[in-house]
Amino acid sequence: MIAIIPARGGSKGLPNKNIKLLLNKPLIAYTIEAAKQAKLISEIIISTDSEEIAQIALNFGAKCPFLRPKHLATDNSLSIDNYIHLISELNKGRKNKIEEFIVLQPTSPLRSHTDIDNAINLFKEKQADSVISYTPEKHPIAWHKYLDSENKFIDILSDEIKNRQDYKCSYYPNGAIYVLKTNIINNKTYYTERSYAYIMNNLESVDIDTIDDFEYAEFILNRKAHNKK
Repeated sequence: MIAIIPARGGSKGLPNKNIKLLLNKPLIAYTIEAAKQAKLISEIIISTDSEEIAQIALNFGAKCPFLRPKHLATDNSLSIDNYIHLISELNKGRKNKIEEFIVLQPTSPLRSHTDIDNAINLFKEKQADSVISYTPEKHPIAWHKYLDSENKFIDILSDEIKNRQDYKCSYYPNGAIYVLKTNIINNKTYYTERSYAYIMNNLESVDIDTIDDFEYAEFILNRKAHNKK
């Protein structure tokens, strides 16, 4: 299966985060290396608008057949539109068209090659339209509130008060893995009645958006390295 790693150059929350050094290695390298170790990945494609990111990705063994068009690399661009364009362009030069692919965001450095293979296996076993990685929410979703302009509470769900253990566990997408059929992406959706969750634990579900996320990932990786000694 082909793996797509989307890595836009213009990150504002954490500038240049996709190539920021995490323990002396660019952040994107962790995802490329996990994809290379996965048994079910046949090809790794970087989707970026940045020549610098493209070159670093090439150095770690990925491919970048072309740069992403500027109109698909703005703050308002939708990821799904980029996937539609990328797959369409890649299919122009292929006898066997791409009918399924996996998206691995570089902001999830703790996702392992085992997670990648397990998610793909689930996709195939279920004959799914999509498999998306999720992780358990630490707190009941019913505790969440909107706030108005004066910071007064607005209920999202019922305000019924229960003990924590009485709430059903909810899950949220951690951004690490998306296994997708091309035809549902062309319909501009990630979910159908044949969509399934691949569950990952909270520790491996770090999604780097801020410097705090980055430093937490660094702490976890340092701890893992220390435990191996």
